[in-house]
Amino acid sequence: MNRILIAAILLTATAPLAAQGVVVGPAPVSPLPPIGPVVDPAVGALRDAALEQDHYAWDIVEGLTTEVGQRLAGTEAEARARAWAVRKLTALGFANVRIETFPMGVWTRGPESAEILAPFPQKLVVAALGNSASTGPAGVTGEIVAFDSVDALRRAPDAAVRGKIVFVDHNMLPTQDGSGYGQFGAPRRQGPTAASLKGALAIVVRSIGTDHHRNPHAGVQIFSDGARPIPAGALTVPDAEQLARILQRGRPVTMHLTLVSQVRQNGDSGNVIAEVPGRDPHLPPVLVGGHLDSWDLGTGAIDDGAGVAITTAAAKRIMDAGRPLRTIRVVWFGAEEVGLFGGFDYVARHGKEQHYAAAESDFGADHVWKLNSKLGPERKAEAEMIAAAVAPLGIVTGSFNDAGGSDIEPLVAGGVPVVGFDQDGTRYFDIHHTPDDTLDKIDPIQLRQNVAAWTAMLAVLAGPIATDPKRTHRR
Repeated sequence: MNRILIAAILLTATAPLAAQGVVVGPAPVSPLPPIGPVVDPAVGALRDAALEQDHYAWDIVEGLTTEVGQRLAGTEAEARARAWAVRKLTALGFANVRIETFPMGVWTRGPESAEILAPFPQKLVVAALGNSASTGPAGVTGEIVAFDSVDALRRAPDAAVRGKIVFVDHNMLPTQDGSGYGQFGAPRRQGPTAASLKGALAIVVRSIGTDHHRNPHAGVQIFSDGARPIPAGALTVPDAEQLARILQRGRPVTMHLTLVSQVRQNGDSGNVIAEVPGRDPHLPPVLVGGHLDSWDLGTGAIDDGAGVAITTAAAKRIMDAGRPLRTIRVVWFGAEEVGLFGGFDYVARHGKEQHYAAAESDFGADHVWKLNSKLGPERKAEAEMIAAAVAPLGIVTGSFNDAGGSDIEPLVAGGVPVVGFDQDGTRYFDIHHTPDDTLDKIDPIQLRQNVAAWTAMLAVLAGPIATDPKRTHRR
């Protein structure tokens, strides 16, 4: 279109306004957005290849959940998982594969049941919370006293609670970022201690979940402040709602609760560590990983078999491409679910070593939607480069000053730079810590998008990859 025609069009369009006495000037010009970093084509190629064809992550999580299954911390099953991990990581070609064991006390569950005896007899579905005291095989019987929050329980007179079975309800709803878990996790985390300090016989809570399946959500709680351990269980969401409706009838409710459990002090857990050696061994490594242990109700597919699979697959894809400048250290942490013991043990052994960055995947396998980082002001350009590299995957940039992860939190607290990907958590707490945490809940397409994001991030952090034509890669 020539300039004369453009001028004519503009004149025609603005003439009615001029006739009305409106001053017509040039249209405001919006400032152009700042030019972002240019992504290395090699990084983009690695990202796109992972998105289209990665099979490593699926192979890892499928093998782990099929050949090992549930992996409760400190048990023989978790030990089998460590041995399986060593074989798998060695077969994939990782270097310096090893196990670093540490001692721990071990809690395990036994027979479990809950039954309302009056006024409307019926059975409920329950699971003991981690570190629950045992009722013994005969169980316990008591009247229910109900609260809608831990704060309400704390405000109650001791006499209203003493000798009774406490029920704590809540209303956790799904969120994309999983933020409800912090607030609504209080009944599980602090409820047993609060009930014990007031002399309760036992406690049951509405499961910390967002589903309506008759699957209880397990999870750890730790008796603190001098509280005596008491039996503590989680009712399924439908059963908790049923109990709430029964209580609304205004009649005394009696429950018989059986939560048999065992504790032993001479258990072991451990971290499995493997590396992609960098070209410069003097540079601090990039640490990535997830946790190997799981709760014992399902097979730990999304929590956290997917996490170790995603991060390991990304490191493997870097390895296949050549040799990065910096070493990539892959850690499959032990005993995360029961107290972050693997993360603390890693810091006890390696906390004085420098780390270039740390990152953890522990929020399932649905698509990554946001990137957060905390690399420091002097490395903001590097954080922006990671953001540019993952933007084609539909990942938005979040904070440059806040990121973390459960097992790496002790490292981050010591000042180690960190990168974090937020996965879509809308359905995560439908499955988390339940019998439904199984392989079929993982979508292979979304799993590959995770691997693509992690591959791009590692390609930036670990530095340029040198291709050695003499190397033979396992494909």
